[in-house]
Amino acid sequence: MLKEAASTVRPADMEPLSTRLRASGKLDRAAKRSFRVIHVAFYYLVILSLTFVFLYPLLYMVSKSMMQMQDVADATVQWIPKKLSFHNYSLAWNALNFWGGFANSAIISFGSAVLQILSCSLVGYGFARYRFPGYMMCFVLLLFTFLVPPQTIVVPLYLFFSDLGWINTHLPFVIPSLFGHGLKGALFVLIFVQFYRRMPNVLEEAARIDGAGPFRTYWRIMFPLAKPAMLIVFLFSVVWHWNDSFEPNTYLTTPDFYNLSQRLAMFYGTNNQAAETMSQMTSGSIGMAPTGLNQIMAGCILTILPILILYLFVQRHFVESVERSGIAGE
Repeated sequence: MLKEAASTVRPADMEPLSTRLRASGKLDRAAKRSFRVIHVAFYYLVILSLTFVFLYPLLYMVSKSMMQMQDVADATVQWIPKKLSFHNYSLAWNALNFWGGFANSAIISFGSAVLQILSCSLVGYGFARYRFPGYMMCFVLLLFTFLVPPQTIVVPLYLFFSDLGWINTHLPFVIPSLFGHGLKGALFVLIFVQFYRRMPNVLEEAARIDGAGPFRTYWRIMFPLAKPAMLIVFLFSVVWHWNDSFEPNTYLTTPDFYNLSQRLAMFYGTNNQAAETMSQMTSGSIGMAPTGLNQIMAGCILTILPILILYLFVQRHFVESVERSGIAGE
């Protein structure tokens, strides 16, 4: 009987307990490693999918802008041109009169952004730290200006600016920004209100003990600490003013004052008209359809290039500022 029982015992059963535990631990580590690899692969799959959705327009513009007209009209060419061509950028550069449009866009965008930082920060500090008669009415009016679309008030604003002689100047964009208004000004005030409400009161109490008044406390203590909110407001204001075409089309009617967005729209119309004329002239012949899509895409790249360069330099600080200012929903 003992011999039969000994013959039924497997060699694994005869291994020491510590050996079996080590083998079990290796299996657990292998399973965890496999799970981690699958988790990372799924994570990158989702990130790459979302990234492609957002980068698709940019990749499309870059691809088309480097194609010759034959490649654009060729249905077999989708992304990679048969021959790279940078001639479209030269044509778009000259058609946009790039430096003239860049100067106008920079004056409107950066000038308004700096003034909105100064004015909206002061207004936001007042709403965040003080309670005065009519506080709620003023705050409701602030929200009202945020909710009302600018298209609904453009006629009285145009008449007002026309009476002041501000049409075909940069003043309709810069002067309202000086008073905490302008494009999205109410939103920027709310960003500063949210930021200042999160600041500790001990800083202001210490400043008051040292004899600082309200404005000096704001300017010397609170305003320098609001750098995260400043960066967010600066970037948002620059990008929105840079891409805006509604107000520039309303207040700027002379081509010398056109910004890059307006010049791009004018280039698009001229290019389309030329392509339509060529299409009518060659409608009876067999050949490729004329198109100026590659030149239009080159113009789009040139228009957004300054904003892309700006974002590349401040991207890391912008993400940190969003986290620190509480805009991310903390």
